[in-house]
Amino acid sequence: MPRFFMLLLACCWTQWLSTQELFTIKGEAQGTYYIIKYVAVKEVNCRQGIDTIFNKMDASLSLYKPGSLINRFNEQGDGVRMDSYMAAVLRKSLEVYKISGGLFDITVKPLVDAWGFGVKRHREVPKRENIREILKHVGSRYLLIDGDSLLKKKPGVQIDCNGIAQGYTVDVICEYLSSLGIENYLVDVGGELRSKGKNPKNRNWTIGIERPESDGDRVYPSMATIVLNGQGVATSGNYRRFFDEGEIRYTHTINPKTGEALHHKVISVTVVAPDCITADAYDNVFFLMGVEKGLKFARQHPELKLAVHYVFKDGNGQTREKYSAAFEQLLLKK
Repeated sequence: MPRFFMLLLACCWTQWLSTQELFTIKGEAQGTYYIIKYVAVKEVNCRQGIDTIFNKMDASLSLYKPGSLINRFNEQGDGVRMDSYMAAVLRKSLEVYKISGGLFDITVKPLVDAWGFGVKRHREVPKRENIREILKHVGSRYLLIDGDSLLKKKPGVQIDCNGIAQGYTVDVICEYLSSLGIENYLVDVGGELRSKGKNPKNRNWTIGIERPESDGDRVYPSMATIVLNGQGVATSGNYRRFFDEGEIRYTHTINPKTGEALHHKVISVTVVAPDCITADAYDNVFFLMGVEKGLKFARQHPELKLAVHYVFKDGNGQTREKYSAAFEQLLLKK
């Protein structure tokens, strides 16, 4: 590169640093935290708009908000007219349900409730006959989107979008920031993230991947740092929501086909995808698949552009990691 152009680039980079500032917005929503970092010439008044997004999302998809659209659907016998939030989440949910062979299924709500991981918490293994009865009403094949309406093909079907709605919230906030002319940001809602543009050092945003211990008592320091280029990131783990009965640990990730609360050796799965709604949906899928089947699925579906990282216990009880080739390409080289 000619010296003139090198000096010009250096000058532009220095000027960019001198005119841009890092701004941070923090708060609580959806039962968790959120942190939004953005780089701009001056602070943008966007907190009210962000709060409005959270409120609208809760009114649409929160099981904890009485009268929400999702609660009305679950309580009624036929269906509801969807808003734009529910419509986007339902279409993505049905898409992932099909591609995953039914491993991602939002009609899992009655099973979540039975295992005590729903709105009303308890620690009790449900009877096998109760699970068999519940499974008669589980299956996204019993859902029908007709225009802007969501209908039930079978009475008793209920949905729980907690495995995907938070990721979608991240995407909606990102769209809002972009609409305000903010081109460089990192949005984090309860550990689900998405980036755009550059950080304050004019480099791609980076994040650390935690290495959690399976006993739930502690989280090790980051074992890897990945470089993002506008992607969404989501993590599913068995180290936060679980209960033990005897020597078996039951976690909140429930297999919609068998009705069982998962208790195998996977500790956590991190998924990087083109957007956060996709990452959030597929981290559940990869968790249920397990390490080898999950990595094989990622290889067989390059069109999904998924990068996957597993932390798991091997046969000797040692904590290990495995990841896909696409994830390896994201690792920050030291």
